[in-house]
Amino acid sequence: MINLGILKEEKIPFDYRTPLIPLHCKKILQINNIKIFIQSSNIRCYTDNEYKDNGVQVVDDISFCDILMGVKEIPVEKVIPNKIYLFFSHTIKMQPYNSNLLKKIVNSNITLIDYELLSDTNNDRIIGFGRYAGLVGCYNGFLTYGKKFNLFNLKPAHKCKYFNSLELKKIKLPPIKILVTGKGRVGRGVCELIDMIGIKKVNINNYLSVNYDFPVYVNIDFLDYYERKDGLPSSEKDFFKSTNSYKSVLKKFANVTDIFFAGHYYDKNSPFLLSDDDMKSEAFKVKVIADISCDLNGPIPSTIRSSTILDPIYGYDPITKKEVSFKNKNSIAVMAVDNLPCELPRDSSQGFSEILFKRVIPSFQKFMSTKYNEPSFLRKATICCENKLTDRFNYLSDYIK
Repeated sequence: MINLGILKEEKIPFDYRTPLIPLHCKKILQINNIKIFIQSSNIRCYTDNEYKDNGVQVVDDISFCDILMGVKEIPVEKVIPNKIYLFFSHTIKMQPYNSNLLKKIVNSNITLIDYELLSDTNNDRIIGFGRYAGLVGCYNGFLTYGKKFNLFNLKPAHKCKYFNSLELKKIKLPPIKILVTGKGRVGRGVCELIDMIGIKKVNINNYLSVNYDFPVYVNIDFLDYYERKDGLPSSEKDFFKSTNSYKSVLKKFANVTDIFFAGHYYDKNSPFLLSDDDMKSEAFKVKVIADISCDLNGPIPSTIRSSTILDPIYGYDPITKKEVSFKNKNSIAVMAVDNLPCELPRDSSQGFSEILFKRVIPSFQKFMSTKYNEPSFLRKATICCENKLTDRFNYLSDYIK
């Protein structure tokens, strides 16, 4: 029998999401070898009573469970030794703020499975909140545009209980051009909402050369905005093999773009997408940047800090490189909220829970019975086990020292 515990979220600022919603917990309880316990929480988007109504036990102390699941990182002082944990650890890129957490986890004989690492046989991620980051980030981008130019006022997403409550019908746009980078979950989420509004998608050549009397958008991937410096043919394999041989050509898009939705994946070894000089240029046209990827001090110079759900917009002056009012005529309005799915916690939790229920939970029994050595997607996503890092993550050794 496996005792599965759902942790209350304790990271500040609070996260209202949950890895498993009540309905899926009820279905899991019908599997004879799994019991579920919910740690009581007064902030979770699904109430304790909603879990109780679905036959789930709500408890304060969850330390007796074999597997503990959360969403965000857990506080270092709350780590319970000798458990299996699943959450987004934010450690695999050696994020400085979580080195002590991973050190504590390794030294506590914990098996840590990171959701971010769960992938299929093609190495494609099977779970994440990217779609909702894209959906909410897109909505916030239009909210920002409406505010900057006094065109419309949208109700913030976090004040809408469900996705269907978003005020999409209020979005009325002039004949502008909209750029979306990235074709992963985030980029697809952005495009999904743009399509719902009814904005026409055009190809790259037309986007760059044709003037329209209605709003249009284009969705580009990394080989559309990165080119080899020597002019030789580009390819995905070559890019990842010799990143330093590439340069960004995003400025040719930025020079005809009004709203830029940044939904791409960025690696620290990749060239910056835009330079300070690009943004200072008189040809640079972008007035709103919704940086959903939110890489600080990285590929987009205007992302100088994260913004918050309650205060999502700030202005950036490309000449002084300082923060200013986003209403300033010469400023770029920046939306850089780094926890966008939290604005629609019930919707985003439902999609996440669906994948856990269908693809992850059924593998727990075999994973535990083989003492975590089964060569499966769970093992591949295991950062540490038995007081040491797994082979794939040995590169983190110095990070936790």
